[in-house]
Amino acid sequence: MDVVYGINPVIELLRYESPRARKIVLARGKTGSDVTTIALLARNHNIPISYEDRSVLAAMTAPASNQGVVALCRPYQYRTVDALIANAVSGMKNSLIVLLDNITDPQNLGSIIRTAHCFGVNGVIIPKNRAAEVSPAVIKASAGAANHTPVAMVTNLAATIQYLKEKGFWIYGADASWGVDISDCQEQGNMVLVMGSEGAGIRPLIRKSCDFLISIPLYGKVNSLNVSVAAGIILHHILTKWRREV
Repeated sequence: MDVVYGINPVIELLRYESPRARKIVLARGKTGSDVTTIALLARNHNIPISYEDRSVLAAMTAPASNQGVVALCRPYQYRTVDALIANAVSGMKNSLIVLLDNITDPQNLGSIIRTAHCFGVNGVIIPKNRAAEVSPAVIKASAGAANHTPVAMVTNLAATIQYLKEKGFWIYGADASWGVDISDCQEQGNMVLVMGSEGAGIRPLIRKSCDFLISIPLYGKVNSLNVSVAAGIILHHILTKWRREV
C-alpha cells in the first residue's frame, strides 16, 4: 500500500466521499484539533485507527517528517486525459489543464499540483518516463491537493497535445527565452499550459507542438524562476483575465 503522511495531506485524503485510505496510524500521545478531525473523518468512513510509538511512524516514512500522522492507502489512481477534460471546475469560464514536461523534483510537482488546484485547473498531465510521479512526497508537498486535483500519466506528451488540440484546446508553452510577455498575450478558449523541466525548459519537440509561447518579464540579475513559482504567476494571470471577461 501507499503511505500518505502529514496532517494536511491525510485530512484532505479523508475528505473524499470514498477515500483510498485503509488504515490511519497516529503517534501515541498525539493530541490537538487536527487529530480530532482526522479521527472523526476516519470513523465516518469506517477506517480503523491504530496508535503507535513515534519510532514506528518514523520507520514508515523515513527520511521524511510525518507530523505523527500516517495513512496506509490503496495505490494512487491516475486518471485518463478524457477524465481531466470532463473535470470542469465550477465558476471557471473555460477549461484549463497543466501539462508538465519532465518535472523531476517531487517538491516542484507537489507545489504545482497545489497551485493548480487553488486556481481551478481541471487537472495535471505528467509523462510516464523521466519525471516525478505522484508519490507520498508529492502528496505531502501538495498539502493534500493531489487528493483533489486529478493527474493523468501519459506515455507520449506530443501525441497527448495533438489529442487535446483535436478536443478544442489551445496550447500555451512557458518559455523564458522565446515567449511573448504574458501581459501581451491574448489567452482564448480552453487552454493547456505547458511547463518545462527545471533546467532545460520545454523540449524542442514539445515546444514545436505549442500554439503560443509565453514568458514572464524578469527584472533582476537572476534570469529564471522556480518552475512552480512560474506556474503560479501564469495561472494567476490567466484566472485574473478570465474573471475580468465574465
